[in-house]
Amino acid sequence: MSGRIVIVGLGLIGGSLALALEGFEGYELVGVDVSQPTLRYASEHGVAHRLTDKAGTVIGEADVVMLALHPQGIVDFLAEHRAHFKPGALVADVCGVKSAILEAAKVLPDTVDFIGCHPMAGTEFSGIEHAFGALFRESHFILTPRPESTPEHIALLERMAAHIGCRDVYKTTPEAHDALIAYTSQVMHLIAVSVCDDPMLFDCKGFEGSSFRGCTRVAALDVGLWTQLFSLNAPALLEVLDRLLGSLTAYREALASGDMGVLAEKLAYSAARKRKMDLPGPDLLQ
Repeated sequence: MSGRIVIVGLGLIGGSLALALEGFEGYELVGVDVSQPTLRYASEHGVAHRLTDKAGTVIGEADVVMLALHPQGIVDFLAEHRAHFKPGALVADVCGVKSAILEAAKVLPDTVDFIGCHPMAGTEFSGIEHAFGALFRESHFILTPRPESTPEHIALLERMAAHIGCRDVYKTTPEAHDALIAYTSQVMHLIAVSVCDDPMLFDCKGFEGSSFRGCTRVAALDVGLWTQLFSLNAPALLEVLDRLLGSLTAYREALASGDMGVLAEKLAYSAARKRKMDLPGPDLLQ
């Protein structure tokens, strides 16, 4: 073995990460979770080389610690274990918010390198029983290094991203990440759950078109996880929501006015922007 990677949290993302990292540069993979049913499932399905429910017994020996917990769980874990990491170790997270996590990482000693990560992959399901090694294929892998992060550790994460099948790696700031995710992911989840709040939801059962199913697919979300994601990214998410409400209000006013010309102009403008976005060309995240 060339080293040891400890993955803390074996849910959908952590479990998939453990499966996807199999064979990575000869590292031993150690999975950590406090749930005994999760550990049993992991053992029965070959998730990681070694499993434990006691993080404190393994993170001191780890060259890399990947935190795949809920956001508040990561914040609490860093505070509880700040003195337990191996000097020179890389600690990273795979959480969907970055500013709050990077702030929490300030408790770590200077001997530990922390880099924020976000493989942009997932499903509407949660739990290790839904984990699969191909989850990250063709996804973007976002890195938010700190100024003091070492080139060696950044390069290591880039190689890990390639090994698990990510299409590219994009480096940015925590603030830019959170603004991007608020628009491309979080507000879409809020739209989905809002649509499912409508009194007509159950009246339309059996008559849903593909557009309805696509829009609401992510509404059956993990409530605990998304409560934390929304709350910890509230400033960026509120900005996106305000812009969305403005756009919806403009469409409502166009409809209420009865002016088909105004409505057609707005629809043409929006449709053209979408078509322009989908034109072949370089990916902004490459």
